[in-house]
Amino acid sequence: MKMNSEGHQDHLPRLERHKYQGYAVVHWTQTLENRAQGWLNELFHQKCRELILHACVRESLYCPAYCLLPDHAHLVWMGLRRTSDQLNAMKFLRKYLNPLFAPHELQHQACDRVLREDMRRRGVFAKIWFYVLENPVRASLVEQARDWPFLGCVVPGYPDLRPFEENFWELFWKLHTKYREAELPTPPGPPLSDAPM
Repeated sequence: MKMNSEGHQDHLPRLERHKYQGYAVVHWTQTLENRAQGWLNELFHQKCRELILHACVRESLYCPAYCLLPDHAHLVWMGLRRTSDQLNAMKFLRKYLNPLFAPHELQHQACDRVLREDMRRRGVFAKIWFYVLENPVRASLVEQARDWPFLGCVVPGYPDLRPFEENFWELFWKLHTKYREAELPTPPGPPLSDAPM
């Protein structure tokens, strides 16, 4: 366990691994050490989108919202398969993102908020989505979130899907449902035997 100079734990507590797997929905926040700025531009944005896409494909995730801010970033991932693992996806993302921040670097651990089952319902989930995308407005960077150039969503195969478009939610949930329903059912366990052991 890593300790800081005052002898306290130098990491955020994590839930059990299974909470980040399968159909989990997690709001992640990545912050730079010392809240470093000066790295956010369109080239970084494009590279970041590409890495989010790779992480989504590797771990069968959708990213319905991400928002890059001058000193930190938010993203929401939704697991689409029983085998989805957001801790693996975050490890992958951080490995390839950190060099892009040079000479700055990410804090040693991302902050996360695993959404409970009741928070994953469409209407409730939309509030989390709006919270993430409204960050530039709360930070007085723009008057309307849609004007911030460093936000979006990543749904593999749909590069033109954009938050705030009129049909976003309808298409997003249609794709989400289609992908989830395409998963094969859980294989049955071994047959039970009546023979004494």
